[in-house]
Amino acid sequence: MRKTQPQPNCIHGVNMKTILKLAGSLAIAVVLGGCSATGAGGWTNMSGSFNGWHRVGDANWRIENGEFVADSATGMSQLVTDESYDDFQIQLEFWNHEGANSGVFMRIQDEANIVDTAAYEANIFDNRPDQSGRTGGIPNFLAPMAVIDTWDQWNTYDITMRGNHITIKLNGVTTVDGTDDHFSSGPLSLQYGSGTIKFRNVRIRRL
Repeated sequence: MRKTQPQPNCIHGVNMKTILKLAGSLAIAVVLGGCSATGAGGWTNMSGSFNGWHRVGDANWRIENGEFVADSATGMSQLVTDESYDDFQIQLEFWNHEGANSGVFMRIQDEANIVDTAAYEANIFDNRPDQSGRTGGIPNFLAPMAVIDTWDQWNTYDITMRGNHITIKLNGVTTVDGTDDHFSSGPLSLQYGSGTIKFRNVRIRRL
């Protein structure tokens, strides 16, 4: 009986060229998969760098340990995204000292005048005089459904805007789940108003 001779450059009967071809295809798939993390429907990491942001106002924004930090300004100031968004989800963590005033502005209509009547603001202001717009709510538009204090600890915001439907989760608790038709598109921003504010692990994806 004739013996079958082993083929050169084979591993368990599989030709080495085939293995290299498969490996190359796998590498391409991995690269493309990584690219999708910042493509349509994928998350874009907006932390640890001012790339993708520009400043409005004179807050002393800086990066410490990968965190955006500000604790001084002569007036309301913002870190504004270079890009504009309509339907999106943003997730982040924030830390604010007692008495701080900050927020996450969305669908901003006028970068020269970023106010909570010309954008949606997921507020960070526990002791706001009008508590209908306190932390977890959207001043002027949607009051928070739960009261959650956030001073002197890291907190999470998970905000989704799809059409006129707005959902906000603060520390995993849904504080806003409603609709509003005022604004449909615009950039986002992180606000410095007063006190000390820190943001980290900021990421955005389009929906």
